[in-house]
Amino acid sequence: MKFIHLSDLHLGKKVNEYSMIDDQKYILQAILKIAYSEEPDAVIIAGDVYDKPVPPAEAVPLFDDFLFKLSEMNIKVFVISGNHDSAERIAFGSRLMNKSGIYMSPVYDGDPRPVTLEDEYGRINIYMLPFIKPAHVRRFNEDAEITSYTDALKTVIDKLNINTDERNVLITHQFVTGADRTESEDISVGGSDNVDVSVFEPFDYTALGHIHRAQKCTRENVRYCGTPLKYSFSEANDKKSVTIAELGRKGELVLRTSELVPLHDMCEIKGKYNDIMLRSFYENTSYRTDYMHITLTDEDDIPDAVGKLRTVYQNLMKLDYDNERTKRSVRIETPEQSEAISPRDHFASFYEQQNNRPMTEQQSEFINELIEDIWGNE
Repeated sequence: MKFIHLSDLHLGKKVNEYSMIDDQKYILQAILKIAYSEEPDAVIIAGDVYDKPVPPAEAVPLFDDFLFKLSEMNIKVFVISGNHDSAERIAFGSRLMNKSGIYMSPVYDGDPRPVTLEDEYGRINIYMLPFIKPAHVRRFNEDAEITSYTDALKTVIDKLNINTDERNVLITHQFVTGADRTESEDISVGGSDNVDVSVFEPFDYTALGHIHRAQKCTRENVRYCGTPLKYSFSEANDKKSVTIAELGRKGELVLRTSELVPLHDMCEIKGKYNDIMLRSFYENTSYRTDYMHITLTDEDDIPDAVGKLRTVYQNLMKLDYDNERTKRSVRIETPEQSEAISPRDHFASFYEQQNNRPMTEQQSEFINELIEDIWGNE
């Protein structure tokens, strides 16, 4: 049985105030072409269908059209909610859509039940587990000791009574310990949302969502497919793809990818203004229409740099400078014998290193008053 594994569509997303809706329309059409060519039995969408719990108006019909066209190809679709989605909105109409082979994950109720498909090798049980937190699981397992995300996932999976003689697939949306993150994901302080990969032991394939970079998680059969588009410049060098998983007999799994080429790529360049504005620099590239992050190394600021650069680089998203001034501004030094220095002097030193000038008399008076309000006579 063949699956196309997708996740983290983030429909309706904006990146640096640029709407990605046209890019998303384009990439969904590219995925439909892959589906038409590959003729999979099912498409898996492992969460974060939308970028917000209440998606923008244009995102909903875009997803509706995508599902309809997959259904027209007689491809089953399995969709779960991610941390960016509203679980209730994703679940809406699920019992009606099930009859059309479009399976939308219900809100977690303590008793996830599989959808069972069959091929020439027997049954395949597909478990749909939307994004959950330990609090969600405690509500239905009051006697269980659940202090972490790993505890929560293990409690849920242990209750599934999985028949390991059959083939089993899990679709879920979590952060597996050790996965390589990017800047476009939500990050929990201290890695508190980590899930240990060992909890997925009973499954022949675990289709993960949440992390935006395609990768396996220690085991070949536990995999993130990544986003179909780049959503941060930390992904500029990534190649986006869909994952194609083929399950044969019990224990047989073949994984491969099909590359996705975006409408606009996301690129980073660095150099002096006059150099990167030369036609010879950009004429044989797609930089003029790509989403660009430009870092200028000129020592002096270029007046109206963004406006001037956009005459060539139409989709300039981000502009930075890398020169002696910016290097000094981020070089924060810790004064010696810091315990003997007053809070006011600490702040004054910090302010000067950040701004390359001392505080004014008015600013100093304000800080003194503020410190007195906070610490009093201490």
